[in-house]
Amino acid sequence: MADRSFLSWPFFEDRHRDHAERLEGWCAQNLPVAHDDVDQACRQIVAALGRDGWLQPTAVDPAAPGPLDVRTLCLTRETLARHDGLADFAFAMQGLGTGAISLFGSPQQREWLEKTRRGEAISAFALSEPRSGSDVANMDMSATRDGGDYVLSGEKTWISNGGIADVYSVFARTGDAPGAKGISCFVVPADTPGLEIAERIEVVAPHPLARLSFNDVRVPASAMVGKPGEGFRIAMSVLDVFRSTVGAAALGFARRALDESLARADGRELFGAPLFDLQMVQGHLADMALDVDAAALLIYRAAWTKDSGAPRVTREAAMAKLYATDRAQEVIDKAVQLHGGDGVRRGHIVESLYREIRALRIYEGASDVQKIVIARQIAN
Repeated sequence: MADRSFLSWPFFEDRHRDHAERLEGWCAQNLPVAHDDVDQACRQIVAALGRDGWLQPTAVDPAAPGPLDVRTLCLTRETLARHDGLADFAFAMQGLGTGAISLFGSPQQREWLEKTRRGEAISAFALSEPRSGSDVANMDMSATRDGGDYVLSGEKTWISNGGIADVYSVFARTGDAPGAKGISCFVVPADTPGLEIAERIEVVAPHPLARLSFNDVRVPASAMVGKPGEGFRIAMSVLDVFRSTVGAAALGFARRALDESLARADGRELFGAPLFDLQMVQGHLADMALDVDAAALLIYRAAWTKDSGAPRVTREAAMAKLYATDRAQEVIDKAVQLHGGDGVRRGHIVESLYREIRALRIYEGASDVQKIVIARQIAN
């Protein structure tokens, strides 16, 4: 059983503790799901999460717009990740994909939120391009005004939920100004003519990913989120909310690795005694526990700060994401080592954690980029 003592920390209110406990019970009954068909598994998870109300925190209530509760998002991702990495992915993308609509969308655009919160539609966040990953301001994709429409042309890649999403938040250059000031955001339904799945991308931990091709995709001007040229600010605001939750997912993976390692050390004998009796093993377990708690403190500090009304938590979120993902990699690597051959056996939980964690150090701002962000923040 994972350590739950952190729920008594002053970062949380009773409603957060209640949410975490109820979700823990739901996960025990519904996860993991079979991953044989990843697309179908994601659809199944989204439908189940939506049916039982767990997607409500991923977007604001269209009838009563307000801020997203980052602590609830983080607690949910941590809990889901500990049980099933694909469930965490499915939950997170429902929030990230509609983040721009939640924070800046018009009443008409917010109608999508009713569907995504019920699990009746899948969303995606289309920001990265083949030539500009971390350098968002350098994107090439264009959106040209044509009467009452915009025509989108270009490519997006590494798009989570690409190929199964019903709606995409798409960022493109409208030419209002150079660099970051010339980017705008659009809501694009997946069935819009000219939007094609150019490639499905396979990665070490199977998730639905794709390269998208926009071949003169025509959308009405009302599809723009916010105003022309506000796309970069919108994207950064969305990431400011959800970056801490990436760390929370990594924390969930790390907690599961620690739990599995404790069980292994207690149940495995070596040289006539429990593995746990070896001082080196105790040292590894202590390091793992330290990394888990330190990551949790950074994550829930960032989430609490945002929920307390801070307009931006760039520094706090970058620190949480960087530390939690990097240290989770170390925790899981130690777990693999403690499990010996079983740690690299395909299908073993520790082996799956080893594959799941690596991407978290890249997406939504790679670790090296987070260091640049932190350095710039502390220099101001």
